[in-house]
Amino acid sequence: MKKDANFLNLYTHDFVRIAVGVPRCRVADPAFNATEIIRQLTAASDGGACVVAFPELGISAYTCDDLFHQRALLDACETSLSSILTASKTVSTVAVVGLPLRVDHRLFNCAAVLFKGQILGVVPKTYLPNYGEFYEARQFNSADEAISTEVQVLGQKVPFGPRLIFSATDMPLLKMHVELCEDVWTPIPPSSYAALAGATVLINLSASNITVGKAEYRHQLVGQQSARCLAAYVYSSAGAGESTTDMAWDGQALIYENGELLAESERFSSEPDLISGDVDLERVSRERMRQTSFGQSVRKHADQLKDFRTIEFTLNIRRDLPMPLARIVERFPYVPADRSRQDERCQEVYNIQVQALVQRLSSSGIRKVVLGISGGLDSTHALLVCAKTMDRMGLPRTNILGFTMPGYATGSRTLEQARRLMAAMGCTVAEIDIRPSCEQMFKDLRHPFSKGTPQYDVTFENVQAGERTSHLFRLANFHDAIVVGTGDLSELALGWCTYGVGDHMSHYNVNASVPKTLIRYLVRWVAKSGLMKSSHRQVLLDILDTEISPELVPASSAGELEQSTQAAIGSYDLQDFNLYYTLRYGFAPTKVAFLALSAWNNRDSGAWPDDQDVIRNEYQLEAIKDTLRIFLARFFKASQFKRSCVPNSPKIGNGGSLSPRADWRAPSDSESTVWLTDLESIPDHLPE
Repeated sequence: MKKDANFLNLYTHDFVRIAVGVPRCRVADPAFNATEIIRQLTAASDGGACVVAFPELGISAYTCDDLFHQRALLDACETSLSSILTASKTVSTVAVVGLPLRVDHRLFNCAAVLFKGQILGVVPKTYLPNYGEFYEARQFNSADEAISTEVQVLGQKVPFGPRLIFSATDMPLLKMHVELCEDVWTPIPPSSYAALAGATVLINLSASNITVGKAEYRHQLVGQQSARCLAAYVYSSAGAGESTTDMAWDGQALIYENGELLAESERFSSEPDLISGDVDLERVSRERMRQTSFGQSVRKHADQLKDFRTIEFTLNIRRDLPMPLARIVERFPYVPADRSRQDERCQEVYNIQVQALVQRLSSSGIRKVVLGISGGLDSTHALLVCAKTMDRMGLPRTNILGFTMPGYATGSRTLEQARRLMAAMGCTVAEIDIRPSCEQMFKDLRHPFSKGTPQYDVTFENVQAGERTSHLFRLANFHDAIVVGTGDLSELALGWCTYGVGDHMSHYNVNASVPKTLIRYLVRWVAKSGLMKSSHRQVLLDILDTEISPELVPASSAGELEQSTQAAIGSYDLQDFNLYYTLRYGFAPTKVAFLALSAWNNRDSGAWPDDQDVIRNEYQLEAIKDTLRIFLARFFKASQFKRSCVPNSPKIGNGGSLSPRADWRAPSDSESTVWLTDLESIPDHLPE
């Protein structure tokens, strides 16, 4: 982050606010239409947008038909363009407006890109629909038929053509390409080549009348073009005021980023509408870096990209003032956010884990699993997966050999929960007190604890963790079974696991790419969904309400819990957030903190399925920074050696995994200096 930049300004973090206007229009009344466009241009600028797009042929209206060949109308369109151009001098926003334009004795359906009194370029439409209700080839010519590459418009000599990229010198990641309506409905839209040529924001000036089912198809079309091109896609559409002689209009405007909807207008509104979305340009860029097939496509189509021209301009954006992020940032990026699809998404997670374990058992010829049950979240979720696996394979749940192994610090609550859970799931239940074997180890080590001195150091903790895992492996040998691991993605990220013969190791780990927040969510979903008998659900709810602790250090004399995992390594809410944006996108700590602040201070972000059942913490900047510091130190410096040799485990979501065979390969002896240095750019407190 630059020293003169404001941490609270979205542009500091490579976001850009883009707007789409759906003004009311009058057919063949350019002066009225220009006034409406100017009103929305001013509003977009006041709202902090640096780009605003308007509908196709918005200055004239789309439904003029043969009136497009009337000189009076064409002259009036250019006069009205001059009015908009003059108005653009007083705002700091690029305006993309549609109008008919005469060039080389031909008429073209064009988009003019305006900024600060300058016409940066004019883009003619390439594909002209001439089917169904459309007769554009009757009035217009395709961009392919243009002769000139520069035109005189309102006394300015400007670039003309479909292959123009508008690049902001002070926002290097902002590179815009414009196409018009039908262009995106073709098998290979012009914007596809533009994306390969470097455009990150694809803008479509459209009119697009409405018919039944078309609105949903537009979503699919725009969303998929955005996803395939790894870009933002901005789509405008004509609304109220267009002629309904033979068509109707719904004014659907859309803003997508990498396949995700950021904003949508109100359809069929009789009033003008202006929407905006904060596009993450760094995310677009990093996805292109990550997906090697994008670079391969650039190389494959290099010949088709040579004639793209770049037009540079300078936005002069103020980054020294606060400008909060307007888009919703989910507090729980690993948790299903779409309430309407929660059941489907949760079932999908379980199906992935179950299918993976079924395959491992089937291929090995093994029919039993050994599982350590602690009465906590991770082993609970793993047991649920094992139960569904046995059901899927037609095997009795007694083939799950569940062992609870109390030690020196095992609480009565978790021990009781482990017993209740195993009974509810119908697995084979056994209990092994690990203290005798631990005492032998302490004697062999000559540890002070073996002589009665309560020295609760890391050796004391790891002896217990190691003895539990050692027992599980030997039990698996004895019963011809495999050990199913329970450790989760969050623990791997933070190195919160005992290396080697400890909870770090198993024969197969079904949870290794499932973070703690998602496990908590999935267990709650099972408890609420009716998948278990009502008499058994309460044990899951009790486990959810239990403090997360390794239970390796005995409670105090007053009976208080001595170890709280989140007190030691930070809130899992924040740590999973940090992990997602660091692992999935490689964002710098300053941006991760900015996103976290945006997420945890927006009441619309990250809803859980039943709000009354979840403590909804609010995290301020100080806590966000402190927790991020813990994450950076542990993730980049202290934990990679544990991740370099982890058991097999299925990848669950697009948030990534930490397996060296899948998403994450890193040296075990790297430094965390650059990340911690960037962290110090974050202010300790927000200004009053």
